[in-house]
Amino acid sequence: MVTRGSFSPIVTIVGFHHARGPEVEQWFGVEDGSDPAVENEWPLLPFMALSDGAHTSTEDFSYFTLRREATLDQSATSLFGISCTRQLASSELIDRPADVTRSTVQKAVVVTADSPHHFGQLREKLSVVTKAWFAQRDFTDVDIMQRFQESLAKSFKNHEDERDQYFGLSLREMIHEFKHQTLVLFKCCLLQPKFSLISLIPGLIRNLQDCSDPLLNNYEETLIPPTSLRTSERASLLSYMGLPLQIFGKGSLFGPYTPLQQLDMLADHGTKSYVVGTTNSLLLQQRDRYSDILINLDEDTINISSPSLRNALALSTPDRRWIDFLTQAVNDTWDESNPERPTTLGYTGSEEFIRLQFEEYLLALLSAVKYRLYVEKHKDDAKALLSEVDGDPANEFGSVWIEAWMQTENFRVFQRFTDSHLFDIVEPRHPCAGGITVEDVQRRLAQQVHELHLDERFSSGREVIGKHLATGQKKVSSAFNNLWADIEVMREAQRKKHEEHAAAVAAGTSPPSSPGTGKLSSPGRLARAPDLSQAQASVQAASARAGAYLSSWGTWASEKRKTGWSRPGLASLTTSPQSDSRPNVTTVSELSRADAAAAGATASLGPEGSPMSSPKRQLNVEKRGQVSKDNA
Repeated sequence: MVTRGSFSPIVTIVGFHHARGPEVEQWFGVEDGSDPAVENEWPLLPFMALSDGAHTSTEDFSYFTLRREATLDQSATSLFGISCTRQLASSELIDRPADVTRSTVQKAVVVTADSPHHFGQLREKLSVVTKAWFAQRDFTDVDIMQRFQESLAKSFKNHEDERDQYFGLSLREMIHEFKHQTLVLFKCCLLQPKFSLISLIPGLIRNLQDCSDPLLNNYEETLIPPTSLRTSERASLLSYMGLPLQIFGKGSLFGPYTPLQQLDMLADHGTKSYVVGTTNSLLLQQRDRYSDILINLDEDTINISSPSLRNALALSTPDRRWIDFLTQAVNDTWDESNPERPTTLGYTGSEEFIRLQFEEYLLALLSAVKYRLYVEKHKDDAKALLSEVDGDPANEFGSVWIEAWMQTENFRVFQRFTDSHLFDIVEPRHPCAGGITVEDVQRRLAQQVHELHLDERFSSGREVIGKHLATGQKKVSSAFNNLWADIEVMREAQRKKHEEHAAAVAAGTSPPSSPGTGKLSSPGRLARAPDLSQAQASVQAASARAGAYLSSWGTWASEKRKTGWSRPGLASLTTSPQSDSRPNVTTVSELSRADAAAAGATASLGPEGSPMSSPKRQLNVEKRGQVSKDNA
């Protein structure tokens, strides 16, 4: 294990001058009259503390690395900085200095330490202190900064616990956003390309002393191979297995935030690999020059520009099964209001769960590679092979990727300082070993459909369609109600018309008819249509009258033929005492009135075909016939 001298944390205030730009204003925790920026050649410190675009947000954090020059009793090493930037309107200052000419004042409070593993808690403290200092509205009062530095120095001395603490990186959010590409990024780290995300290698965050400069190589130079192993202790097991893999050794650089002024170092011939972050769009415009793989956190996209790297990073079936399991564990416990904590508040899906899964994956990978090398060395000795291991387990991690990783610097260091029989400690088997199954296909299809975000894409469409359907339903319902109301009005009008007609028929009067169809019978009133039922009744009545008339004539003529056409009969009839000197004659008009009273009735015929009329009516007919004969 590499030992380093103690370093007391430093607090720095960086301000933005309207003419000179970002500059260091004050130091806390250093000797009077000393300037660490000059002593260690940190000309880029102000630009790292005040990141590009920090003025667009109320509060902004920046992480960066610095090289600490060698001293008489200590070699060169890396320091780590975290800054909190805020701004305040110039008009709110209690005592506005003369050199403040802009409408806002922007300042950053910076903490520099020798290790970043406590930056998780430090970030919260730094945020509170910076906010309180700005709330004073008097930047000349720096007593709070002095006390803050003193408290940090004490807490750093008492933090000697081995519990890992991580800063600014939520693995749950990372897996939720990038899904299977999280494993792609992890494996990409081990290949040491040029890209922009830190890895999940156990113990690495405590051994970044060489990450600030590609020329540093203290880790390998002072590393001692472990000679003992206590499997009950996690730290002993990780050390024996060769962790952490030193991906930031000689020729490598780690810059969580890298300003434009540092791009020359990235393009230097001595810089073989790096992991950097930036907020400047210039890197996007020149990504083919500065990166092999680029992660755009604003758009959650990953762009691999190197074809050979893209081929090596293709996930195997066990790899995809493993990361799908991890992604499902996160999604099943996802909470939008608190992404860093599972909804169940349990272990599955938590940050610690994810880290241990990656640790298990990495240990299995190292063991499988060691077994491959062992088999190649003893390929002629069948007894040397493990009976419980089939084939080459390293291929389950991707044979192309394995070949590429074995060409890197961190593999060279790993192979140099580790035992050849690591597979006796950890089983050389992928955590999700096995060929592709139907479940893998079903899971893959389900995830691909889920990644299409069909629900999100069609949600707006469903809302619009729902609104249109509701509007259409209202319109159709309104039209139907109006139509039904019109039908009811028409039915009511017809009912009244029928009642009026029935009343007119019962009263024995016919409704007024117009001279012609479609003409006005009176001003402003249309002619009424003919009533067919009434016309049919009139025809039947007329037919009955005509039949009765002809029948009566036939009856009279028949009687005359029987009695003969003698005068005595007529004389006796006319001279009878009951008869009047003038015969009783029933006229045709009287007969019409009598028949009209019985309109609609049908005349009934007897067995002989004679009309079945009343006696009085028959008498009148006979009298009418007799008078007619006399007249004849």
